[in-house]
Amino acid sequence: MNIGIFSRWNATCGISTHAELLGFEFIKMGHSLKVFAPYIETANKWWHHKIMRNSEEDFVVRCYSELDPETLSGGWIDEDKILPERFDLFIVESYVSIPYKHVEKIVEKVKEKGAKVIVVVHEGKREDLRYSNLSIFDTIVVFDERYLKEMLYDYKDRVSIIPFPCHPVKGSQRKFAEDMLTFFSFGRQPINEYEDYINALDRLHSKYDFVYKIVRSDGLLPYDKPWLKQEHMRLRTEKVYERLHSSDIHLLPKGKTSYVVVSSTLFQCLGSLVPTVVPNTRHFEALPDEKPVVIYDNVEDLKMKLELLIEDEGFRNKVIKAAEKYVRENESEKIARRFIDLYRSL
Repeated sequence: MNIGIFSRWNATCGISTHAELLGFEFIKMGHSLKVFAPYIETANKWWHHKIMRNSEEDFVVRCYSELDPETLSGGWIDEDKILPERFDLFIVESYVSIPYKHVEKIVEKVKEKGAKVIVVVHEGKREDLRYSNLSIFDTIVVFDERYLKEMLYDYKDRVSIIPFPCHPVKGSQRKFAEDMLTFFSFGRQPINEYEDYINALDRLHSKYDFVYKIVRSDGLLPYDKPWLKQEHMRLRTEKVYERLHSSDIHLLPKGKTSYVVVSSTLFQCLGSLVPTVVPNTRHFEALPDEKPVVIYDNVEDLKMKLELLIEDEGFRNKVIKAAEKYVRENESEKIARRFIDLYRSL
């Protein structure tokens, strides 16, 4: 098939992660792919968008401007870079800075040429979906039941639930704490979202010999601890896995929100089979009962659960096995095939 994806690409955000995990699987399956991505200078106005790789694949076409982050105005699409193509399946990764009105026009035109159009909803609240009518799409994909119950209850007959894809399992040969107990975080989350981890590890330092390695693509955190090592760089996925495989526990910072949301970072990293610790926020509330992560409620709870991970091999292995089970059920190849099956059902 000829497949088009309208989305961010090659960027430090969940929209890009989702599109890339699907897109590369489509190519492996033998489909032809074209990706229509935003102009970098407009996307970079949003704090969570930074380009990962200096060079891009020849199937990537940058052809649209995102909305302004301050006013949510502007945005446009160079239709001449899209409409000469003919697609069987056209996927729109929808998010808050996409130029909604222009997307509607493009969707109508690619449908006129015979394409089926699937929209993937990344927005976390209904008012952020600024289309005149979601019925312009042939079907709507969400990541879990919460999106249907809280946002799209009136479109239930048009919604399909397809979980966020996981990076395939790529486990480590490292023995737990084989050289030194090592905690690891990466990314560019706001400073305050690291506070629980810093405070809990401060309490544990007298009991364990460890290092906490943080790689930040923005400025370094304002902490000076003997057990803290920070680096300033942006990691591609393969480098993330190298760092995870040289670590023992992955500490994933996330802040509280009232919106419906998932953590693309978690699904990017679970396949490393390094135990991941997360705060009790909405990002993780849709995970199955057999938790593939360790969820904590406060600093004291975090301290206790870190001690359990360190000292109780049975508990640690239980978390790792749950992570592997979740990843194998939701790995990118299986999720991409679900999109193809959904297309064929339209």
